[in-house]
Amino acid sequence: MTTSLDRVGFQTPGSRTQKKRRLACAELIMSAALVLSIAVAATAVSIGIARADALGATASDDNPIALAALIGFIIAGMGGLTAIVTAGGESAHQHD
Repeated sequence: MTTSLDRVGFQTPGSRTQKKRRLACAELIMSAALVLSIAVAATAVSIGIARADALGATASDDNPIALAALIGFIIAGMGGLTAIVTAGGESAHQHD
């Protein structure tokens, strides 16, 4: 018969390594899914740009696409700057 005191204490070393292995496997699967989704999104955007001929349309004066592209580059640059700044600092909390 198990009492509530049987569950008190430390975990065995085997259970911790199994938990870390499952976590690493889940992180690997999520990373692969992220890479695949980024590749699909980039392909879709490339096809859309090619079909719309958006890069050629920026030469005309009455098209706001150049302004939209500038704003997009500014936002992307801000995201990159944020990534660089946060990667250089030390994390506030530690992971096992």
